[in-house]
Amino acid sequence: MNRISKSFPGVRALKDVDFEVRAGEIHALLGANGAGKSTLMKILSGAYTADEGAITIDGVPATIRSPIDAKRAGVQCVYQEVDTALVPGLTVAENVMLDRLSYGAKSAVVNWGSLKREASSILDKMGVAGLPADKQVGELAISQKQLVLIARALAQQAKYVILDEPTAPLSLEETDRLFRTMRTLKAEGVGLIFISHRLPEVFDICDRITVMRDGERVATAPAAELTPGKVVELMLGKSLEEEFPKLAAEIGDTLFEAAGVHGLGKVHGVDFSIRRGEIVGIVGLVGAGKTELTRLLFAAEPLEKGELRLDGKPLRLSGPSDAIDAGIVLVPEERRTQGVLVGESVKVNLTVPILKRLAPSGWIRGRAETRHAEETVERLGVKTPHVDQAVGYLSGGNQQKVAIGKWLPTDAKLYMFDEPTKGIDIGAKSDIFRLIGRLAQEGKAVLYASSEINEIIGISDRILVLCDGRIVKSFGRGEATEEQILLFASAGKEQGDER
Repeated sequence: MNRISKSFPGVRALKDVDFEVRAGEIHALLGANGAGKSTLMKILSGAYTADEGAITIDGVPATIRSPIDAKRAGVQCVYQEVDTALVPGLTVAENVMLDRLSYGAKSAVVNWGSLKREASSILDKMGVAGLPADKQVGELAISQKQLVLIARALAQQAKYVILDEPTAPLSLEETDRLFRTMRTLKAEGVGLIFISHRLPEVFDICDRITVMRDGERVATAPAAELTPGKVVELMLGKSLEEEFPKLAAEIGDTLFEAAGVHGLGKVHGVDFSIRRGEIVGIVGLVGAGKTELTRLLFAAEPLEKGELRLDGKPLRLSGPSDAIDAGIVLVPEERRTQGVLVGESVKVNLTVPILKRLAPSGWIRGRAETRHAEETVERLGVKTPHVDQAVGYLSGGNQQKVAIGKWLPTDAKLYMFDEPTKGIDIGAKSDIFRLIGRLAQEGKAVLYASSEINEIIGISDRILVLCDGRIVKSFGRGEATEEQILLFASAGKEQGDER
């Protein structure tokens, strides 16, 4: 990609960017939210058209005006937001072979047996076990859906594969399996572009690293010649003194209690409490039941058994609206499908929870709505050209700030976060950690659920380890190491520990 430039109304997204990937290499593309990496890859994959610049593939000029053009040129993209790229009512095999069914079929007659066998062969090549080719994709877990997308790219025999945060929803075992697949593709001469905010993964798997900042390429170098600290400095334009800023907060009396919580077949008798000003981390591997627990506490799913108390009073919640009225809010893992309205503006997203306040007589007070949205954008540092911009056009970190910011005027007592840093960069993570810290300073109770062990250690006052839907270990701040947490999260026990 040579001298690629792209502008949107009010925003210069890319300026004269050069980027290359070689056959048989894994090349990391890194940058803070808004750096331009997603825009660059959307141009390569045909979702956007560049204003200026040229693309050559295998030395031949390429005209890419659509995703079909890109795929025919050998470029495949594995998207981070899996639900937008899959058809839930189709089977695994049909989704794996979807591109061929939709535009690459040589005949109008589909040999379903052959299609299923070919899809199964690709899944076997990836080392995926327990993923039947005839199962509907809508029934799969997020991690399984990600693997289906990767299999689809392999089905097209791509020359170049863009992997956009592919490990975000995966367990450690699934990530290892993905990396084995990536190394196999590399050995076969496939060029892979790896976008990730997990720097240890980048240095583990990548040959070269390109860093972007403010729409420009600032560095390209072999991974062996860089360090994580240097990459962070290149991404932010300054050194990051503290990756997980922990703000001091006074911890008060007990605010929220959960006793004997069961539900969804994934949560089995969970007991815990949270005090005012306290950040309690719930940590577990993929499938441990973290998401299910937060949804049960938010009444998005019904409790099978258990009791909830807020300020010492029993809670009877029949749905999320009851939870919100009681003072409990949730920032969910899947922000694009559950946390924000991607087709609506920043202003609408930030004011939906307080519409009654903005429309006391049934008519929304437009100036008050705009003023509130602009104040929240400034307070949270949301990068957007204006508050009327659709949230779907913002970067992942800015979308997450909107997902959090909409709850701030509700004056909730308990804030729950489920994988809040999924798919966002280091700079935005620090902003979100500080925001959560300020909530604790205001006397709010915070439940922080994540599979990112280093984040849990960095931000939590108390850590609860979840395994198979049960809390198996509790640590105070400073008591746990990553190795200890991983041991308990994977159903292990320390020698002499009978918990």
